[in-house]
Amino acid sequence: MIPSFSLGKAEEKKLKEEYELVIIGGGPAGLSAGIYAIRAGLDAVIVEKNIAGGLVSEDPLIENYLGFESIEGEKLSKNFRDHALKYVEIISNLELTDLRMASEKFLLTFSNGQTIKAKAVIMATGTTHKKLGIKGEDEYLGKGVSYCVTCDAYFFRNKKVAVIGGGNSGAIAALYLKSVNVTPTIVEYMPKYMCEKAYQDQIRKNDIKYIMNAQVLEIFGDGEKVKGLKYKDRSTGKEQTLDIDGVFIYVGLIPQSQSVKSIGLNMDARGYILTDKKCRTNIKNFYAAGDITGDSGQIIISAGQGAVAALSAYEDLRLK
Repeated sequence: MIPSFSLGKAEEKKLKEEYELVIIGGGPAGLSAGIYAIRAGLDAVIVEKNIAGGLVSEDPLIENYLGFESIEGEKLSKNFRDHALKYVEIISNLELTDLRMASEKFLLTFSNGQTIKAKAVIMATGTTHKKLGIKGEDEYLGKGVSYCVTCDAYFFRNKKVAVIGGGNSGAIAALYLKSVNVTPTIVEYMPKYMCEKAYQDQIRKNDIKYIMNAQVLEIFGDGEKVKGLKYKDRSTGKEQTLDIDGVFIYVGLIPQSQSVKSIGLNMDARGYILTDKKCRTNIKNFYAAGDITGDSGQIIISAGQGAVAALSAYEDLRLK
């Protein structure tokens, strides 16, 4: 029989002064780590700067997570969060701002000014959306520019939009937009399809335009809302204009590792944290799991790494 655990409280309690294990990030990796840590008997907490669930909640539809033929990202994210709350306390809307080491413990400072101690840390902050860095992107953010179709597709029903980036994420975004009566055009930098064949087939079936070999130059509008974008055909050098009402940007992700760079973690050139197969880093009792490691960007792997990291923490803290 599975023992019962009291529900964690996501908002009510403040952080204690010290924990055995602090998990930074409440996506699939962090939530999985929390479950495994508590089941192992560790005194652990999850701290998430937004609402626990991670970027999973932004996926319109997930069709490759074992056990679910098809499930909305928001629903799967809620399942993860609800499950974890049966085991571990989650403190939401609190961001890690500084991390230091003192007397073989970690000192973590958060956006509310509180500093706590931890014997071990699992970094599971994942990634955030990469920007294009072009004219009009920042100016029209919230005025037609978005990085999340599940958040903003509603505002573009019966309108035309561009999806910048033709990889799997962009393809999924375009298909979702089409399903809610938005007309998307995919604009891809490379001269070929960059998404899986299954998505290519659906793009053709749904008659979604897929412009290849195109470099987006500018998003323009009337000062209040987006009116179009300019791009260059990389094969001819000719500039083209798309008349659209919105732009959804899916050109990749960047790791959220800035807050821990000062402690000397080994990272790659892009800022992803390097680990061994047990999710250990070069810093004793400091672990990394999920998308922050730059592994594969797959939900199932992130959840698995979270479990591995928690078990490694248990082994290092209790069995050595």
